[in-house]
Amino acid sequence: MTTVRHEATVPVAAAGRRFDQSLAEMFPDYSRSRLTGWIKEGKVTLDGAVVAPRHLVRGNERVVLEAELEAEVDAQPEAIALSILHEDADLMVIDKPVGLVVHPGAGNPAGTMLNALLHHDPALAEIPRGGIVHRLDKDTSGLMVVAKTLAAQTALVGMLSRHEVHRQYEAVVLGTLVAGGTVDEAIGRHQHDRLKQGVRDVEMGGKEAVTHYRVRERFRAHTVLQCNLETGRTHQIRVHLSHIGHPLVGDPLYGNGLRLPRGASQLLIDALRGFRRQALHAEKLAFEHPVTGNYLAFESPRPADQEALLEALRADTAEHPIED
Repeated sequence: MTTVRHEATVPVAAAGRRFDQSLAEMFPDYSRSRLTGWIKEGKVTLDGAVVAPRHLVRGNERVVLEAELEAEVDAQPEAIALSILHEDADLMVIDKPVGLVVHPGAGNPAGTMLNALLHHDPALAEIPRGGIVHRLDKDTSGLMVVAKTLAAQTALVGMLSRHEVHRQYEAVVLGTLVAGGTVDEAIGRHQHDRLKQGVRDVEMGGKEAVTHYRVRERFRAHTVLQCNLETGRTHQIRVHLSHIGHPLVGDPLYGNGLRLPRGASQLLIDALRGFRRQALHAEKLAFEHPVTGNYLAFESPRPADQEALLEALRADTAEHPIED
């Protein structure tokens, strides 16, 4: 455990506010729930006295906080390699490979990105979710941002909710689309399959979800799309594209099985049959640094299996040109 000690003076502008509320504004690196717990445990004093969280401050009182930081996560550090594209005192940007689970869960108690993060920086154990701000599915590759302080995590979560983080994906889908569009459909837990999400009305527990897509490349029976998210619901792109009748190639949950164009070459048959994950890659991530204000932008190269799939589709198109 890490022992922390802070001394500060309550701002005059805080006069009349609750002690726990004022403390949260004075020490934004800690959650309000954690600070409230410390107040109740007597680890925070106001002019030398222990007071209740609801106590109203006057302003100019002396605050002393002395407590031990307990771990927010109970996962164990593991020496798992991470591709870190950027790291500073506040955050990291990571290029996640296919097959790496982000957070421990049922069936994946270890061997996750969280375990790797705790090995890279043990102090992340003191931050909720180890600093993870948003997730990618196990078999989706690409860019993620991880906070290294509670203040940065809080700021990044807020930026995501205000659509201030640019996230761009490449998706390979079944069927041919001739134009881009937007899917604006709420998403919630599937009614019958607890492993899946589905389009659901807000009244039925769905949450707002908006995905913009545009056509990047067309083949005989497949299309490459660029997808941009306004929201970040679980399986959002996979659910939305399946909803409009164009599920991701290889998607085990939302796909419609293998589809082979008539006269497909053995190269394409092997590529499609061998692609056993959703063809989705988080290729671009951009945002203003929550502390410095600097604009940060990152790109991740297409993973090898998705590149091989596109090469097979292009070769098929060369043999069977599309007639517009």
